[in-house]
Amino acid sequence: MTAKTFYGILEINMKKGTILFFSVLLLLNYNAAAAQFSKAGTASAQFLKIGIGARAMAMGGAYGALADDASALYWNPAGIALADKPEFCGSYTEWFADITHQFVGVVLPVSHYGVIGISAVFLSMDDMEITTIEEPRGTGEYFSAHDLSIGLSYARMITDRFSIGFTGKYISQAIYNETATGLGIDIGTRLITDFHGLVIAMNFSNIGNKMQLSGRDLLCGYDLNPNSSSNLYTDAYLNTESWALPTNFKVSICMDIIGEGAAFFSSANHNLVLGIDGNHPTDGPERASIGLEYQWRQLVVLRSGYKINYSDETVALGIGLKQKWGGKVFTFDYAYLPFNQLNDVQMFSISYRL
Repeated sequence: MTAKTFYGILEINMKKGTILFFSVLLLLNYNAAAAQFSKAGTASAQFLKIGIGARAMAMGGAYGALADDASALYWNPAGIALADKPEFCGSYTEWFADITHQFVGVVLPVSHYGVIGISAVFLSMDDMEITTIEEPRGTGEYFSAHDLSIGLSYARMITDRFSIGFTGKYISQAIYNETATGLGIDIGTRLITDFHGLVIAMNFSNIGNKMQLSGRDLLCGYDLNPNSSSNLYTDAYLNTESWALPTNFKVSICMDIIGEGAAFFSSANHNLVLGIDGNHPTDGPERASIGLEYQWRQLVVLRSGYKINYSDETVALGIGLKQKWGGKVFTFDYAYLPFNQLNDVQMFSISYRL
C-alpha cells in the first residue's frame, strides 16, 4: 500500500469517526437530560483538567488540532511530531483561592526516529491552619496540599500528513500526611488534509488506574468490645474510596481562514485560524469550545474563545508577541479568563524554539 493510498483511507475513516463521535454526543446529551444524572465528583486528580498555555486557554481550549508546539504535550501528544528543533514551553497561572498552577515542557527531535518530550504540571496552595471542633479558630498547626503530574511523551509522523503520539504520566496528590498516586496514558492522532489546511485530531487523555488516599493519619484506635472495661484498643486503618482518573475523549479541528498557502483567503501579512474542540469526559457533561487566532506579520497575535456548556466559564481573551532571531523564535502569551461566580484568572506563558 502506498503512502497516498494509506492517507486516503485514513482520511475517510477519520471523517467517518468524527461524524460518529458527534452523533454519539447528541445521543448522550439526550440521555443525560432525560435521566437528570450528574457525574460531577466521580473522578480523582481534577487538576489534570486545568488547561495549560496562555495561547490555548485564550482560545477557550479549542486547541487540540492546532497544537504543534511544546504545549501539545498536554493538549495532544501527536502535535509534537512536527517539531524539527528543540523547544521549551512554560506557563504560570495564579488560579482563584490562592492556588498556583504551573507547567513546563521540553520537546526534543530524535533524528528520523521521532520526537520525545518531557513535561510536568504542578498545582499548589498556601499552607492552611488546622481547625477542629474543639478548636475552631485553629490549633496552631498547618497543613499543605499539592498535586503533581510528570509525563514522558513520544510522537512520530506515520506519513507526511498523519502523526500519532503517546504520553505516559505519573500522577500524585497529597494533602497533609495523606497521598494518592496513579499512572495514566494519553493517546493522540493528527491528520492534515488538503481542504484549506483543515486538520483533524483526536485525543484520549488520562486513561489509567484508580487513585486512593493513604497515610498515617488514617490509623486510629478501635474498641472491639466497648462493653468490656478490660478490653484494649486495637489499631485500625480507615479505608478510603478509590476514584478513577478524569478520562476524556476529544475531537478537534482547525482551519486556516486567512493566510498563505491553502487558506480560504490569501494574505501575506495576515493570518486567521479557526479551532473547534468537542469533549466527552467521564465525569461531566459533553462540552465544546470555539476559538480564533489572528496574527499580523507573525509578530502580534490576538485570540478569543467561546466555551459551550461550561458551568462558570464562557469567553476567553488573549494576546501574544513573537520575536525571531535567525531560526530561533521566542514567544510570550497572555490570557484573560473571566469567571461568572469566581475570581477572574490571568495566565502567562513563554516558549523558546532553537
